[in-house]
Amino acid sequence: MRRAGALLAAAVLAACGAAAPSDAPLVDVSRPTCGLDADAIGQFVNIPSGQYRKGAYAVYPEEAPEMILHIAGFEMLAHEVTNAEFARFSEATGYLTTAERSVAAGGPGAGSAVFRMPAERAAPTDTWQLVPGATWRAPEGPGSDIFARMHHPVVHVSLGDAEAFAAWAGARLPTEEEWEYAAAIGLPDPADPQSGAFDASGKPVANTWQGIFPVIDQASDGVAGRATAGCFAPSAIGLYDMIGNVWEWTATPYQAGENTIKGGSYLCADNFCRRYRPAARQPQEMDFSSGHIGFRVVRDMPPAGSGPPE
Repeated sequence: MRRAGALLAAAVLAACGAAAPSDAPLVDVSRPTCGLDADAIGQFVNIPSGQYRKGAYAVYPEEAPEMILHIAGFEMLAHEVTNAEFARFSEATGYLTTAERSVAAGGPGAGSAVFRMPAERAAPTDTWQLVPGATWRAPEGPGSDIFARMHHPVVHVSLGDAEAFAAWAGARLPTEEEWEYAAAIGLPDPADPQSGAFDASGKPVANTWQGIFPVIDQASDGVAGRATAGCFAPSAIGLYDMIGNVWEWTATPYQAGENTIKGGSYLCADNFCRRYRPAARQPQEMDFSSGHIGFRVVRDMPPAGSGPPE
């Protein structure tokens, strides 16, 4: 299993030079205008054992109760899984996502949920739409592609899709507690739960929504919509985009038929969704996918004295 886990970085590098499947256009994997260099893609961060206050500084009822938890050490992918990484997985396995299978089957409900930015709407209230044909390859629906967005986080993935990638990579999804712990110990100011999203002067340091949601997107963080992985500075422990950009699946059930997602997204605004904090959590249907939900993976620490993976 450790050897399989070690294959992820190699698979990611291979993705940077891999051709797209024959039924998709070739993709542009050139260096983006911002974000991580190629040699930083696929790197894991060592998260040490420790304890933290789960649900600290709760804002919404579902974040309570507060409790002290101890977390065993693990390794976490430094960034959200990218389109390039998912493309390599898809090419190697022939895997079709939940959204792709629904498109192939046709009928009502085929596709995935797409958020329309203000300039893209026929009416101000036309925000979310279930778009037939929207998949990770076509994030906005038919006619869109990932040609210049291979280093963006993959989206339109269900819980099962994220689990399938993780298994292929010799990894797994983090538990809610592991995810929250890693985000909490990475805050610039541990006493300020919003410091992962805004600095002391109020300047955004993560990809969130600035302005009155969903009417005005000021994009004062420099990004409108999803951002390339690593466009914003890493956390204090070296993790990118733990706050904002896209929500992330965890392995933790929320209630029947739903799992917990963490981290908020580029749609989280002060007047609407203040879930750009480590303690924030939200339920999501397991077979649901959208343009603002992605994931990252973790690996268990090797046993002490076991040496490097083969």
